[in-house]
Amino acid sequence: MNTLEDKKIIISTHVYTTGPAQDLRDFLIEKKVNKVIFIGHPLFYNINLKGSGYEIYEKGKKIIEKYFKIKKIPSIISYIKDLFLTVYWIFNREEKWDIYIGSDNLNAFSGLILKYLGKVKKVIYYVIDYNPRRFNNKILNKAYHKIDQICVKYCDETWNISPRMEEARKQYFSFVGGNQKVVPIGVWLNRIKSYEFEDIDKYSLIFMGHVIEKQGIQYVLDAIPLVIEEIPEFKLKIIGAGDFLKNLKDKVRELNLETNVIFTGYIEKHEEIEKLLCKSGLAVALYEKFDRKGNLSFTYFADPAKIKSYLACGLPVLLTDVSYNALEIEKNNCGIIIDYDKNKIAKTIIELIKNEAKIKEYRNNAKNYIKQFDWNNIFINNLERIL
Repeated sequence: MNTLEDKKIIISTHVYTTGPAQDLRDFLIEKKVNKVIFIGHPLFYNINLKGSGYEIYEKGKKIIEKYFKIKKIPSIISYIKDLFLTVYWIFNREEKWDIYIGSDNLNAFSGLILKYLGKVKKVIYYVIDYNPRRFNNKILNKAYHKIDQICVKYCDETWNISPRMEEARKQYFSFVGGNQKVVPIGVWLNRIKSYEFEDIDKYSLIFMGHVIEKQGIQYVLDAIPLVIEEIPEFKLKIIGAGDFLKNLKDKVRELNLETNVIFTGYIEKHEEIEKLLCKSGLAVALYEKFDRKGNLSFTYFADPAKIKSYLACGLPVLLTDVSYNALEIEKNNCGIIIDYDKNKIAKTIIELIKNEAKIKEYRNNAKNYIKQFDWNNIFINNLERIL
């Protein structure tokens, strides 16, 4: 009988922050899988990132960790180097591997090469982000999507984090085929501590994430003067850092909102972030549908992890109609779709906060809705299918 614990599994990914590839690694470690190799390549040059390298685990215990110093080289050369290193590291090991999971098309393509060479049995293409206009350069964009289509066609399975990815391949490239599955972003429900309603700051709205202009926090700031006319105790908490942070702080000073807006800065430990989320009243995710050039955003084709984290912490979400599940979240009464109009934002915040019965209902709905997205169930169900 095939069991997950008996398998030898490879995960290969490009790294900037933690994501589903790291969640999968942690899941396999916790399950004490026979052997796991986690290969990480820097997504782009950043002195704070490690260079390419790998970690090896046996029965849940790390036995090797080896990363090289990051070097600044042209992106194209860097990607070719990543592909070569992945193939080289695995090909030169004596054993054969049961499953190779490549997070993005280049890592999945490396897996196909290793399968052709007889080093791995099955290859999964794990698609974390996708956009028909991935690159502005037409030649580069065409090459990127040709590799994507090769991976979808020849990998044993393709895990799309949203249904819009398969739809986009058909709509933009007339590509149909492959064994494509929707494997959504999950959450670790067992590590989140809930609080009683009486112990939370019900007059607060929280944002978590990369602080950049397209996250839309500036529109919330415009709405706060209207909110505090009705709810003087109202607070907006902003967790994160980014190149738009100074702009937001300047706007806070201009609007005299220093007592109503709290900037925590970047917080490394997820436990601290989750505690702040769980103790807040509402959350916000004002994604933009189009980029500055009028192309559909990456978020439109994705499954934003931030929204799942909010819901897991029992937070009703104020969100724009961008992610594929926005309407479903609203239909399940655990979120409300809004736009960038300050009057509508303020009205929604005021109506929710002042209606204690409604906000309690939404918080309970959020916790029930998110149960289907527990990482443990997502990984078990999808990996067992391919064993």
